[in-house]
Amino acid sequence: MSASRFVDCAQVARRFARAAADYAKGDFLVREIDRRMQERLDVVTLRPTRIADLGCSRGGSLAGLTARYPEAQWIGLDLVPAMLRGITEPQPGWRRWLGLRSAPLCIAAEATQLPLAAASVDLVWSNLLLHWLDDPLPALAEAQRVLAVGGLLMFSTLGPDTLGELRAALADGYAHTQRFIDMHDLGDMLLACGFADPVMDMEVITLTYDRLDALFADLRAAGSTCAMTTRRRGLGGRQTWQAAEAAYEAMRRNGKLPASFEVVYGHAWKAAPKQQANEDRAIIRWTRQGGR
Repeated sequence: MSASRFVDCAQVARRFARAAADYAKGDFLVREIDRRMQERLDVVTLRPTRIADLGCSRGGSLAGLTARYPEAQWIGLDLVPAMLRGITEPQPGWRRWLGLRSAPLCIAAEATQLPLAAASVDLVWSNLLLHWLDDPLPALAEAQRVLAVGGLLMFSTLGPDTLGELRAALADGYAHTQRFIDMHDLGDMLLACGFADPVMDMEVITLTYDRLDALFADLRAAGSTCAMTTRRRGLGGRQTWQAAEAAYEAMRRNGKLPASFEVVYGHAWKAAPKQQANEDRAIIRWTRQGGR
């Protein structure tokens, strides 16, 4: 694995490998965002024959995508082999339950170096992967490379307001969350990669907790603790923790501690080369507020 400038990629792999066995206990937000992404496919007329699911973890999107596109082959790609084993081991039962025409294909791979041929898939799907990468641009370029002309990229990621309460409470100079990229910058990246007609969409989902340690427990269960190179190594000490608790406690509303997640959705099409070269493209952006 190559060195990373901002994100400790080895740490990302370790955290998700550790969470893999019990991932179903902590992936509730991932599943909810997947459900909202799947709803966005209701207005898409694409009928893919092959789907690449980048950062598929334990196959949380498999059931929905297979039910929607029963003729399509689903290819799950994830950095962490332990996650993929959760798909391959129960495969026969899943196939009967899902009515799969072909077995899911699972590949351990980095999103920036996909072991797929150019123009070989019709839909690239990615739920909450991009913020774990040092730079989303190479992964978006790879998605554009493997898509056939007329194919669709659809993704979700987290934006800069995610866990803002936590960053404010732990203002000690260290990184305590991932670096989240603004949706406008992601839209520009899509255009730079040659995608056509990017559409960006954002909403805020707010989870609430009785105690701060319950938030940390959920983040650990989902493998979603900070993996930035500038994170604090080791514990910060009792005084640091008490100060953070007091700062977060000041944000309590209606008896609950809030944890905000800015969810960014994006989709774009792979157009024919002459359209990408000759036509000006505009990014369509929608912003809405939501809660949970």
